[in-house]
Amino acid sequence: MTHFSMSLRDKVYTITKKIPKGKVATYGQIARLAGTPKGARAIGMFMRTNPDAPLTPCHRVVAADGSLTGYSGRGGIPTKKKMLTIEGVHFKGEKVDFPLSLWNT
Repeated sequence: MTHFSMSLRDKVYTITKKIPKGKVATYGQIARLAGTPKGARAIGMFMRTNPDAPLTPCHRVVAADGSLTGYSGRGGIPTKKKMLTIEGVHFKGEKVDFPLSLWNT
């Protein structure tokens, strides 16, 4: 039997691809799902260097307080908010409305 071990980066991108349209996940949530509960900063780095956007929807990953951070795509944070709004994510001001839009894993 062959043992295949996925790198943390690969795990993170695999998990991120599962976030459905209209939902978001937090950096910490992705870290926990990937088995590194204290790895939220690493998740942010992986999102920033995502080679496969938009197939790996890094724009659906937000800060623990619902704020939009770390979008390195063209147009920055305003573009991230526009993309999420088009997908059906709900906001209260500038922050994601978690009761309506947080991905329940």
